[in-house]
Amino acid sequence: MQVSHEFSAESAVFDDGNLVSSAGLVPVMRLAQQTGLLTLLEEKVQITTPRIKSGSANPAPKLATVIAGMLAGADCIDDIDVLRSGGMTTLFDGVYAPSTVGTLLREFTFGHARQLESVLREHLVALYSRVDLLPAADERVFIDIHSLLRPVYGHAKQGTS
Repeated sequence: MQVSHEFSAESAVFDDGNLVSSAGLVPVMRLAQQTGLLTLLEEKVQITTPRIKSGSANPAPKLATVIAGMLAGADCIDDIDVLRSGGMTTLFDGVYAPSTVGTLLREFTFGHARQLESVLREHLVALYSRVDLLPAADERVFIDIHSLLRPVYGHAKQGTS
């Protein structure tokens, strides 16, 4: 059997207003909402000396957009636009444009990475109280979470942690 149609970038169009590409985001983002992720982001992420004032406005919902985009498979700023396609806008309010999110992320420094680590730490505790993530945690649990802010590849990767 042979395919009788040539596919090109122009032949695949997903413009149906009811099409939802990542419906699995709904329960995940609802859980994040129930465990206070947005509140933690509002409390802990502060941009005190912005280079572009509009870039630092409302960081919490912009960061929630980044998180949802990453969950939907976005691996660059432009890919976040998947959250604004088709019927996704009927599922989520306040989804920011990729350019707006990029402007926010340009404001970030190493200190902001530390703020996000604090959000991660507290949100993990909130998730644990909501969902049984760590059975037998009453005994003792070690969780190693850190951010490595440099590229690691090749044989050198095996020696790092």
